[in-house]
Amino acid sequence: MYPKTRMRRLRATPQIRDMVTEYILTPSNFILPLFVKDGLAEKAAVKSMPGVFQHSLDSLVEECHRASELGVPAVILFGIPQKKDALGSEAYSPEGIIPKAVKKIKEELGERLLVACDVCLCEYTDHGHCAPLVDNCISNDEGVELYKKAAVEYAKAGADIIAPSDMMDGRIGVIRDGLDSEGFIDIIIMSYAVKYASAFYGPFRDAAESGFAAGPTDRMSHQMDYANLSQALREVELDIKEGADIVMIKPALPYLDVISKISGRFSVPVAAYQVSGEYAMIKAASQNGWLDERKIMMESLMAIRRAGATMILTYFACDAAEVLV
Repeated sequence: MYPKTRMRRLRATPQIRDMVTEYILTPSNFILPLFVKDGLAEKAAVKSMPGVFQHSLDSLVEECHRASELGVPAVILFGIPQKKDALGSEAYSPEGIIPKAVKKIKEELGERLLVACDVCLCEYTDHGHCAPLVDNCISNDEGVELYKKAAVEYAKAGADIIAPSDMMDGRIGVIRDGLDSEGFIDIIIMSYAVKYASAFYGPFRDAAESGFAAGPTDRMSHQMDYANLSQALREVELDIKEGADIVMIKPALPYLDVISKISGRFSVPVAAYQVSGEYAMIKAASQNGWLDERKIMMESLMAIRRAGATMILTYFACDAAEVLV
């Protein structure tokens, strides 16, 4: 007689709510992004991202221990060099900050923690772009060859996952060939396959020191137009054909429809990046007393999981894991 009463009965107690839960969020869904700066003596706070730091090698390892102890299975590293140049040479130097960081983490934690390495040049170039500039334009093909060099160096250092974030054409195939030719056939490629030209990346550029100093003043030529969905599907299809093992959508919360479409159409694992702007907004609102940080953190992460992401890159990884464990 009262059909809706059944729904009320299924929400009546914590036990029945748990029993009928459709989606579960666990620490194993998280990847923790970490910034490591060459030459830093101790960690330095990122003002636009409360609770996030540029790490020294020692504080980086401490944070990796914390993540592992909380059940977070992986971190992704972003390097900040002491010196930058037009070709971003520190990105693919065997003595660069990322190879040093990977080696130190692996020495300390071994196989207890997976280490992913972001592959891009924007933190390493003196102009702030993702590839070298030729006649004030971004050189796709030159950039792709440099990503291959970086990927191989990170693999040699012990990285488990290579994560190209540049959005240059053809880079997944070139990186896969480069890794395979060096014997790294088991290294996973997690492609930033769908990276929108978003305004949500601002705090990240503070943390990574990757603002523009020359050339174009945006990344519209290679990152995706946020009005488009069909291009996202084609980008994912191309990256899978070139050898991507995992595909990522970035940002996450404003693009839940994209995550849902891709997870429903393709059989590879789908990751989503809850980016710096998403994190900073939650932090700012909670610090002003406008939102409950813990509740909105968990709600936003569950929304990303419900949309179809099995892996979530989030600066909340440890905080959320503390809630879940």
